Amino acid sequence: MPSSARAARLKPSQIREVAELGMTLPDVTPLWFGESAWPTGEIAVQAAISALSGGDHFYQPNSGKISFRNAICQYLESWYEQPFERSRITVTASGMQGLALTAQALIDPGDQVVCIEPAWPNMAECFQIAGADIRTLALDIVDDQWTLDLDHLISLITPSTKALVINSPSNPTGWVMPAADQASLLEHCRKTGTWIVADDVYARLYRHGPVAPGFLALATPDDRLISVSSFSKAWSMTGWRLGWITAPAELEATFAMLTEFNIAGPSGIIQQAGERMIIDGESEVELLTQRLQAGYAQVEACLEAIPTVRFVRPEGAFYCFFAVDGMSDSVSFAKTLLHDAKVGLAPGRAFGPAGEGYLRLCYAQPSSTLEPALERLRRALTR
Repeated sequence: MPSSARAARLKPSQIREVAELGMTLPDVTPLWFGESAWPTGEIAVQAAISALSGGDHFYQPNSGKISFRNAICQYLESWYEQPFERSRITVTASGMQGLALTAQALIDPGDQVVCIEPAWPNMAECFQIAGADIRTLALDIVDDQWTLDLDHLISLITPSTKALVINSPSNPTGWVMPAADQASLLEHCRKTGTWIVADDVYARLYRHGPVAPGFLALATPDDRLISVSSFSKAWSMTGWRLGWITAPAELEATFAMLTEFNIAGPSGIIQQAGERMIIDGESEVELLTQRLQAGYAQVEACLEAIPTVRFVRPEGAFYCFFAVDGMSDSVSFAKTLLHDAKVGLAPGRAFGPAGEGYLRLCYAQPSSTLEPALERLRRALTR
């Protein structure tokens, strides 16, 4: 059946391709998706139950509940040490929807957008759907660290560049852009009139402190910065589909209209759960970061002991992105591991050409899951 040219250009997710095969096989440990194994905390669950039983069953304001947006402002102020007005906040049905709304708000067909690779494919894809001309720059490995050539990036951003999309901490590499580089980049984008779209969903999953360096700490309210955040990662709420956009107040009405013509707005029940979690759920974030430290230590010890594996220690998020000597087709290799190791990993090629030769492992799992899976992986990679 014919579809639009826009839809026909879409390519299926190679992460999903591997995962769907793995789901048909017995006893495969799934480490392919970016979510933690632990259920959402009772703070959110009980808030949702209360909202459901209390009758919050109706349409919501397009920009989100006022009390929820106020709570998000207070949360941001506590971490970025500057004021945030409610008019800058739009509640979204996930970080992914936040990115899609941002692309719809900013992009006309043919607009240039610069993206960093390797990167979660959905980021660039939603801008391509909007008609963007995507330009990419790959991270390098320098002194055993993922590194961005800032001078090269700045040379790519001209007055013709509509937006720069940047994810820090990064999925899949765990790279974090230093605050000094963010400041230099922000100043350059002010000169060129380029929007910075910051995917900040992993901001709280930073291995060197409670929050990663972020553009929100540097930008003024009127800067061309849009930050996209999500409850999925730090609060273990992937299935709830809830996030928010922080943008200049002049875009409040634009995002409200786009929300109206997309989904009208996230469920009030889900918003109440998110509001309670962002107010009272800091202990949930702290617990998750402790669990992630333990999971990372297990994975690091395993990968460092495998002679054919090379990996760079991540600074944030909850992935290990590692290379395997001799692997030229990460999709086929990941499918082979489903049979040989009974472990499901994401193929590096899914994150762009710069990701080929790598595999991504999500270590947000308990030791009882990781230990046997890593042993099977070790055996498969040392044959």
